[in-house]
Amino acid sequence: MVLTASEVSVVPSEARMLFRKGEWTDHTGGLCLGFAQANLAIVPKDVAFDFLLFCQRNPKPCPLLEVLDPGDPTIRTMADNADVRTDLPQYRVYVKGELVDEPTDILEYWKDDLVGFLLGCSHSFEEALMNGGVPMRHIESGCMVSAYDSAIECASSGSFRGNMVVSGRSIPADKVAKAVQITSRYPGVHGSPVHIGDPSVIGVDFLQPTYGAPPQPEEGDVPVFWACGVTPQLVARNSKVDLLISHAPGAMFITDIPNEHLASL
Repeated sequence: MVLTASEVSVVPSEARMLFRKGEWTDHTGGLCLGFAQANLAIVPKDVAFDFLLFCQRNPKPCPLLEVLDPGDPTIRTMADNADVRTDLPQYRVYVKGELVDEPTDILEYWKDDLVGFLLGCSHSFEEALMNGGVPMRHIESGCMVSAYDSAIECASSGSFRGNMVVSGRSIPADKVAKAVQITSRYPGVHGSPVHIGDPSVIGVDFLQPTYGAPPQPEEGDVPVFWACGVTPQLVARNSKVDLLISHAPGAMFITDIPNEHLASL
């Protein structure tokens, strides 16, 4: 069964049920507007503390929303008894840094020593940007947001080390200040931009994203970059941990938490 975005319920619990049944396996940008979305990373317990410390040392790309108990797949804080093994549209499974599978559930990979981490996602502030009159070109065109491996170095923890992944958006020049102001209210979902303007300064070719769709800038647009939750996945892959499970690019966990509940005053 193939659904369109307009057919996916605005109620997160119902959307998650569609994911669980395999009836939606695409990206989640623009779905369940008003509710926060989250990045996912799952690692073995023996490296979970180092991973937690990495997130705490790098709060811009790794804003922690919930940490699950070892071996327990149940999400309790960000949703009502959701299952981290089934309730995302698509996953990626890495063994010692190598991609081995892109399943629609991870039941066969689940082990009693795995620890799940939910981290804030920039999808959560996009609605606020649009409500503030800042256009989101990728949503308007039905594409996944562009993301890039950058030259911005993260603080390391144990074997977890590497550079920040950033998401990039084309923002009209006269809307850039407003975009900064709006997103600074959302520190739990990456907050304000990490770079504005010349992409080469952070080692990025704006028109050639590492992940997602190429941007579609219009005349007068300025490249603006935010920290991205793909960062901890990239770092975990580079550390070649025995097992890393993440969401597929753009295929986030949709929480029951309204975006505004993650906003500061």
